[in-house]
Amino acid sequence: MDKEAINVAHPTKTLTGTVALTGSKSESNRALIIQALSGGSVEINNLSSAADTVTLQQALAAAAVAGKKSGNDETEIDVGPAGTAMRFLTAYLTRVNGNFLLTGSARMKQRPIGILVDALNTLGATIRYAGETGFPPLSITGGSAQQTAEVAVQGDVSSQYLSALLLIASAMPNGLKLRIAGELTSRPYLTMTLQMLAEVGIQHHWEDNVISIAPQQAKSATLTIEPDWSAASYWYAMVALAGEGNLFLPNLKSNSLQGDSAIVEIMSHFGVASSFENGGLRIQKTSSHSSKSLFDFKECPDLAQTVIVCAAALQHDLSFTGLHTLRIKETDRIAALQRELGKFGVELIEEGTVYHLKTGGLNRNANPVIDTYEDHRMAMAFAPLGLVFNQMRINEPEVVEKSYPDFWKHLKQQGFVLS
Repeated sequence: MDKEAINVAHPTKTLTGTVALTGSKSESNRALIIQALSGGSVEINNLSSAADTVTLQQALAAAAVAGKKSGNDETEIDVGPAGTAMRFLTAYLTRVNGNFLLTGSARMKQRPIGILVDALNTLGATIRYAGETGFPPLSITGGSAQQTAEVAVQGDVSSQYLSALLLIASAMPNGLKLRIAGELTSRPYLTMTLQMLAEVGIQHHWEDNVISIAPQQAKSATLTIEPDWSAASYWYAMVALAGEGNLFLPNLKSNSLQGDSAIVEIMSHFGVASSFENGGLRIQKTSSHSSKSLFDFKECPDLAQTVIVCAAALQHDLSFTGLHTLRIKETDRIAALQRELGKFGVELIEEGTVYHLKTGGLNRNANPVIDTYEDHRMAMAFAPLGLVFNQMRINEPEVVEKSYPDFWKHLKQQGFVLS
């Protein structure tokens, strides 16, 4: 998709058939770090085709080449807008040979990373800021000696900082004792990291707010990546907004590692029934809606945009909490939601840590033009509104390549008209 903008519409409002989703970006990126540290003993099946995963794969290959060079020249690794790659590589590059300049897009240079850098430097890493203190780009000297095995990190900023540390813990000479300070946000992502490490034989101990991992080698294993539940969430929204909807999503599991599988329970309140069949998940539109009025996204913040936009189109005046991490994502997702919802008369009002959706002014004849702010989730959260408005335009549709490259192709297969 290389157009500057596309129009999205759906003449029949009916969705049926099968949608085969790409592998989970979250699982894939963890698997790549685990594989890189395993010395060749870990293989990966069904790796995601998302741009973020491709970026991380290329960066790890570049780091491997740099580690074999002699001399002190810095190898530049540019991850563009890939936030997970930036966090995971910041930790990973401290454990391998070489000197690195880790950088990214203009927006990436505005996304804080000081908490992770401070933790790694406390452990003995050598990381310096090559630009503004607290933000990328970073100058990293790999292979530094470990100074201590214990570090404390805030748990309520980004779980990726914690996962980045846990992924390299077993490769540290003295292991790691990670103390989580304060409340833990996005616990399912941390659980995913630990369960994937366990799949390759790397054991941990989690007691109270301390996670301990001893030095140990990964065993020979194959990590099979489940399809992406974040991608599935957009199809839940589409089924909720369709006139009729009955879709099968292959290979999704009821006992998923992914926190975004919470979409099953969340969308049951929006008239979407889920049933796990042999080989995958079926989602169907029903007439059943609940009276639940407050939704907490602390454990699954990547679902927030999709659910809020869907609720707006259904004219459900709901309240939401657990959105604090959205301001430091690809864009300030709170501000972006407020601006774009306002284009068709809906308000998202902030009241402390709670946000209230006011849909009384919804204009179904608005024909909105949606800006995406270089944020894949903005494009995919608003695309289902092609089932609601006669005309809707989305700017910079190519941003979906970050996590779901086949998104627009799959919409066309389901009867959406893209022009």
